[in-house]
Amino acid sequence: MTASTHAAHLAELNIATLLHPLDDPRIAPFVELLDPVNAAADDTPGFVWRLVEEGAADATGLRPAGDDVIVNLSVWETQEALWDFTYRSGHLEVMRQRREWFERHVEAHLVLWWVPAGHLPTVGEALERLADLQAHGPSPRAFTFASSYTAAEAAPFQAVPFQTVPVEAGPVEAAPLDPARP
Repeated sequence: MTASTHAAHLAELNIATLLHPLDDPRIAPFVELLDPVNAAADDTPGFVWRLVEEGAADATGLRPAGDDVIVNLSVWETQEALWDFTYRSGHLEVMRQRREWFERHVEAHLVLWWVPAGHLPTVGEALERLADLQAHGPSPRAFTFASSYTAAEAAPFQAVPFQTVPVEAGPVEAAPLDPARP
């Protein structure tokens, strides 16, 4: 984890449903890009942390959202740092090819939320934020690039208790959310 002077960091989760298994030749171009793209993220100014399966270089072997769903969970110092990596680096070329490897999602598949600096979100916490966004739309608790909130606006939502589910538990479903909570 990278040291930071920011009081809050931006966490992000995105999920992708594979069209074919990771060992299928049709997915090989994506698999070949994993190491270079992850290395680029790790070296990007503002990068703090990313989920990696124990003993692996990435998190593609973890399947907490389903057998054919891969997850990407990371933490960034600022929204601008994540935006720059996502849309102003070699990562953008990978995104342009995503339809070759992943199903089109009909509901939100990316969620952003603020966490206190030093907090590493769990997969269960991340999936709960995604479920919140899918069920209630953007709020200071769970949002997207298109509907973002500042860390100050989200501060009241950082201390909300989360359902914590170990990654080894297999597919997880978020706990029911309080519809009164923004």
